[in-house]
Amino acid sequence: MTPESLDAAMRRAITEAEAARAAGEIPIGAVVVDPSGEVIAVAHNTREQSGDPTAHAEVLALRAAAAALGRWRLDDCTLVVTLEPCPMCAGATTMARVGRLVFGAWNDEYGAAGSRWDLVRDRRLNHQVEVISGVLAEECGAMVREFLAVQRGSDAKEVS
Repeated sequence: MTPESLDAAMRRAITEAEAARAAGEIPIGAVVVDPSGEVIAVAHNTREQSGDPTAHAEVLALRAAAAALGRWRLDDCTLVVTLEPCPMCAGATTMARVGRLVFGAWNDEYGAAGSRWDLVRDRRLNHQVEVISGVLAEECGAMVREFLAVQRGSDAKEVS
């Protein structure tokens, strides 16, 4: 993917994050892109709406991509997400055999793609994911920081 196509995919993920925020969810959005650069799945957090603790943007986008492609192996796909995935989402990314993970802001509290943990590149697992971080990082991080500051009444330092 070119820098321009990474930015375009992240902009689509940001649109999903904004939809999450409008629904009272933590503003995280994700898209799955096929090898030609076409977006094949989009999702945002829906934990509060669905009451499902696994309804993170990444998991929902991976499910939608697998359904769209008719297969669970997404090795030729790129997952683009506004915030570094948590351990659950990093595990799902690895188990789906995603070829590349692109994210915006680092998640200092729960990040599992290089900050706190690095599950997606752990050599003990049978698949490692290429990681590109920092795409539109300030914009992605600001959305989460602002949301959490209101929700928690703090400055939400765990997102950088």
